[in-house]
Amino acid sequence: MKKTLTAITLVSSMMLSLLSSAKAEVVELDKVAAIVNSGVVLESEVKDLLDNIKGNAERNNQALPSDRALRTQVMDKLINDSLMLQMGERMGVQISDAQLDETINNMARENKLTLSQFREALVAEGVNYEKYRENIRTELISGEVRRANVRRRVYISPQEVANLLDEMKAQTNQDIEYNLGHILIEFPPEPNQQDMNDAKTRADKVIELLNNGSDFAKIAIASSGDANALEGGELGYRNINELPTLFSELVDGKAKGEIFGPIRTGLGFSIVKILDIRGRQTVEIEEVQARHILIKPSIILSEAKAEETLQGFLDQINAGEADFADLAKEHSEGPTSVRGGDLGWADPKSYDPAFRDALARLSIDEYHKPFRSSFGWHLVQLTGRRMLDATDQMNENRAYQLLFNRKFGTESARWIKETRDEAYIEIFEQETN
Repeated sequence: MKKTLTAITLVSSMMLSLLSSAKAEVVELDKVAAIVNSGVVLESEVKDLLDNIKGNAERNNQALPSDRALRTQVMDKLINDSLMLQMGERMGVQISDAQLDETINNMARENKLTLSQFREALVAEGVNYEKYRENIRTELISGEVRRANVRRRVYISPQEVANLLDEMKAQTNQDIEYNLGHILIEFPPEPNQQDMNDAKTRADKVIELLNNGSDFAKIAIASSGDANALEGGELGYRNINELPTLFSELVDGKAKGEIFGPIRTGLGFSIVKILDIRGRQTVEIEEVQARHILIKPSIILSEAKAEETLQGFLDQINAGEADFADLAKEHSEGPTSVRGGDLGWADPKSYDPAFRDALARLSIDEYHKPFRSSFGWHLVQLTGRRMLDATDQMNENRAYQLLFNRKFGTESARWIKETRDEAYIEIFEQETN
């Protein structure tokens, strides 16, 4: 591997003390380079990190500052590490071997290598792998300590998020194109009040059908008086500035799938749907609607009896002898019983894994045979499935994270300075080579 791995850049190498001597020679006793509260930084740690930085810089043809300036940077890093580790010990922060292995596995994947290939590449560059692991552990602990202490110092107001969202919107709007669907419920040439009332009634019916999931294109072909009716009412992709003013004001900043209307115009009542948006990232999440009957096994109700009871309910429902909602109200345990077992719309990932997997196997209105979850035995029916546009929420989360990251960096530096100011630190000058 000609180039140094992503994980071993010059910056990251300043965070890792990796090299060790394999020669069985008599060496002088280690020296203390600094005292940090109850801990120490050893001269061997300073030397290892300096050597590692210089080795990486040489392999990458990178220039370095003077030895004195470089040593100052190394000392700052090791002192901060010592402070973080001591604080982490007091806080009870621990990084398990499993967490450490997962982090290193991720680093290997980022470099498109297997773990064994990644390790071989490190060793080929003169890195002591066991020291490498422990230095990664140190970095993870330091990161946890810093986040725990700095997070509570960062406040993001809703107004800050709103302002940044406006800025982001202004920067990206010019690239957004909307594909709108349009249905026009026309007036006759010289409409009277009754004509307008009749048109409004038909438009309201169209809205009702669309909100209940009817196909927009089919309704447009059947009912629209617009020139694009035979194309399913589709207007094609247009920049917001190319849309009729009335439409552009309606759809600006709205999400895919939203329906607007009826809107009174000079020709009749318009109904508009955002069929698609391109030029910006959109995120959709699935939601499911279901209802269930829950029976919890107990000392007097065995697992087998609970399953048998629900199977009996299912047989009655399929035979038309019982109503699901009535059975749920009478027999289901839990807060949904009063609603006939209705769980409403929810992200399936929010459910118990067994419940989530059962729903995934069902078609609309289908029942699943009784199954066990961590809550008990269920009889479940899937009543709906839909895709929900979560782009606005994604953008809001992104704006919040951008603001948080911006403030976190500033506040983190301030917190580390305060921590160092409050610590006892004594640095012993050593000659640089």
